[in-house]
Amino acid sequence: MQNRVDPWGKLQVMPQRGVWMGNRGILHNDEKQIVKPWQHKGWVTCRLKYGESTRTGNSSREKLFTPGNYSELFFLDEATALAAGHRPCSQCRNKRYKEFKLAWAAANRDRISSDDPPYKEMDEVLQGERALSEGEKNTYAAALDSLPEGTMIELDGKAFLVWRARLYQWSFSGYTEDKAKRAPAGLVKVLTPASIVRMYSRGFVPQVDVSAFE
Repeated sequence: MQNRVDPWGKLQVMPQRGVWMGNRGILHNDEKQIVKPWQHKGWVTCRLKYGESTRTGNSSREKLFTPGNYSELFFLDEATALAAGHRPCSQCRNKRYKEFKLAWAAANRDRISSDDPPYKEMDEVLQGERALSEGEKNTYAAALDSLPEGTMIELDGKAFLVWRARLYQWSFSGYTEDKAKRAPAGLVKVLTPASIVRMYSRGFVPQVDVSAFE
């Protein structure tokens, strides 16, 4: 199904599932086809299992994309989800949501009304950073050496993770270090929303797929 999310925030048809599920509202029609990139501004990342509900991404075994219900999306890891603009869910990932909100608010105090902003205020800022009206990814340019660990960038049309002073090429199956890839001297295109990059700079570390540690 077209519900695997890449770092640009686009939905792809891929067999790999990843470790998180996500939600942007009802994006599919009665034929289970994606007809819109998002329904609302509350883009969240959820646990695969919460209470009695389990989502593995296996459409042959589960009733995914049911009529009138949100479209289940899936991510390789948290770094991918945050690059796409999805924050932790305040219900099924409440502890992580509180960590995220505290760190995000501290890093973006000039853009919010208080140190404890409501989630709708965060979502409003993130929406302006992650999406354009045409459904394309909103990016910005920055010097590579200014970007903290966890940031996703685009080089030659491919996504790379800044991690452990190296660049790891992203894929739905995981990360690979391209040792032949030379870091650009100038500015790079940043995929991760700017407010999240500022949060990373203050020490917040996203969950990253184990392939980046090998």
